[in-house]
Amino acid sequence: MTSTPPELPRVHRFLADFHRRQAARTVDRPGAFAVLDDAYPHSRGNNHLLAHGVVDPEALPGYAEETLGHLPYRCVYVLDETVAAACVAPMKRAGYRHATTLVMAHRGPVPEHGGAREVGFDELRGPVTASWPRFAPKAAPEHIRDLVERRTARRRGADDVRFLAAHTPEGEVAAWADLYMDPAAGIAQIEDLVTVESQLGRGYAGRVLDSALHEAAAAGCGTRFLTAFAGDWPHRWYARKGFRLIGVVARFERV
Repeated sequence: MTSTPPELPRVHRFLADFHRRQAARTVDRPGAFAVLDDAYPHSRGNNHLLAHGVVDPEALPGYAEETLGHLPYRCVYVLDETVAAACVAPMKRAGYRHATTLVMAHRGPVPEHGGAREVGFDELRGPVTASWPRFAPKAAPEHIRDLVERRTARRRGADDVRFLAAHTPEGEVAAWADLYMDPAAGIAQIEDLVTVESQLGRGYAGRVLDSALHEAAAAGCGTRFLTAFAGDWPHRWYARKGFRLIGVVARFERV
């Protein structure tokens, strides 16, 4: 990225705040903090180190060891691209793999509401549980359990958290996503957009995404963003839906 898009600092603050608020407890380190939740020990999304500011690249592996040493994995996120670039070499020396997550902001017109509706987690539990073996085929049952149940912790992450779902004509959940909003700050994140395997290609994901964008705009969130893995195809679909790349988040992992 040659220049910093105007939304990116606000997106970084939102992400850091969400992770801190969602956590059961946090441990602060210079320029970083660990988020921890013993209720979901197999979930990297609930147990990781997040570098949100200027951090000593050589110290980062030690921070991860100090705060995540009780876990069988180490997962570290670095929000700032310049800081992340400086961390690559010391993290690789410490045995970490490096990957990137794309941060994409919606720059297209706000769509009409897609007809998805807010649902409770109890309605999503079954479809979410059934979906995870597609994405984590080697995960043990207790790992799947944490990946599913951790959604309840997300209620703490933002002022307004909604689970949106589109349904088949028979009333079955066909696709879903999370919507996290801070209307006072004018920012919203769309996360974990998934379609039931038997319903792929029928437009349900688009309906959920349109609904989330519409509801975020209606709540006064002029900045609407999501994250997507750099090595997977959905980011190209998001681009067709009006999202544009504004930054990347570095992800370092060691098992």
